[in-house]
Amino acid sequence: MESLLTEIDHVAIAVRDLDAAIAWYEDAFGATVEHREVVESDGVAEALLRVSDSYIQLLTPTREDSPVAKYLEAKGEGLHHVGYRVADCAVALDAVKAAGGRVIDNAPRPGSRGTLVAFVHPKTSFGTLIELVEERLTHEA
Repeated sequence: MESLLTEIDHVAIAVRDLDAAIAWYEDAFGATVEHREVVESDGVAEALLRVSDSYIQLLTPTREDSPVAKYLEAKGEGLHHVGYRVADCAVALDAVKAAGGRVIDNAPRPGSRGTLVAFVHPKTSFGTLIELVEERLTHEA
């Protein structure tokens, strides 16, 4: 079977102060924000800092009931999840289900940057929350 994972899309880091985290990455590494967005459905604000063909995704909650707020309360700041780029999110999600995997999203849903995403539960993936990310062309020529 050919790998459904095409590359690492991002490494997500949960932070309490998004602006302070951005400033630290700028000062320490010269990294700059390529994209910034509030994802209302997930209750997070994010900043994406490009690293080659991937990103560091800094996440902070925008409301107390968001998964990232709960994560910060329980575990503190740090690595939240890894996003793997896939050609087809639905196909990759079905493969996880067929392998007996536990999923958080039963179907792909809109993500930031116009992507389609689905999360795989960390109990399935050896303690790591996985986000499957399908990039879609949302711009017309």
